[in-house]
Amino acid sequence: MTDEQKFKDPELAINRVYTCKGDKGMTRLVGGQKVPKSQIRIDSYGTVDELNSFVGAARQTIAEQHPGEEFNDLSETLFRVQHELFNLGSILATKPEDVMEYMPRVTEIEIKALEDSIDSYNEDLPELRSFVLPGGTRLNVELHQCRTICRRAERLVVALMQTEELEEHAVAYLNRLSDAFFVWSRWAAVAAGTDEVLWEPNRAASATK
Repeated sequence: MTDEQKFKDPELAINRVYTCKGDKGMTRLVGGQKVPKSQIRIDSYGTVDELNSFVGAARQTIAEQHPGEEFNDLSETLFRVQHELFNLGSILATKPEDVMEYMPRVTEIEIKALEDSIDSYNEDLPELRSFVLPGGTRLNVELHQCRTICRRAERLVVALMQTEELEEHAVAYLNRLSDAFFVWSRWAAVAAGTDEVLWEPNRAASATK
C-alpha cells in the first residue's frame, strides 16, 4: 500500500443491537467463519476494543480537566490512536485468506508516528531514577491503565501469532503504543504540575517491621 492509497471505507448498516445469534457462545469472523468466543483471536481483538474504550476515557478526562491548548495535541493523538486501534481490531478479526488489499490495518506509518510522538514528548521529561507508579493525576492513572491493557493485548496477539499467520505490523504497533502510553502518562503528570509517584521498595509492610 502506497502513501496515496487509502483504506476502504466501511460498508455496513447496523439496524439491530441484538441478534441472539451469539447466545450459544459462537461468533463470526469478518470472513464469515463461525468460531467460539473463547478463541484467542476473539480475545485479541476484544482486548484491543477494551483498550479503545480506555483511550476514550483518557480523552474525556482531558476535555473535562485539562481543556487548555497545552493538552490539545495529546487529545488529537489519542483520537488518532482510537481509529488505529479499530483498524487493528478489524484485521485481527479477519483470517489471512480473507484480508483484502485496502482493508483497514496498522502499518509501518502508524508505528513511525508513535515513535515520533514518543521522542517528542520524552524530550523534556526529567530523567527517571526509579520506576513510576500510577498516580498524581486522573489522566496519568488512565494512561497507565491504557498501557497495561495494551501490554495484555500485545501478549494475546503474540500468542495468536504462534499458532496462526498474522498481519506483520500488529505486534510492533502494540509494543510501540504501550511505550507511548508510558511516556504520555509521565508527560501528563509533569504538564499538570504534579510530582510523579515513584516506586519506593521500603514502603512495603515488611520493610517497616
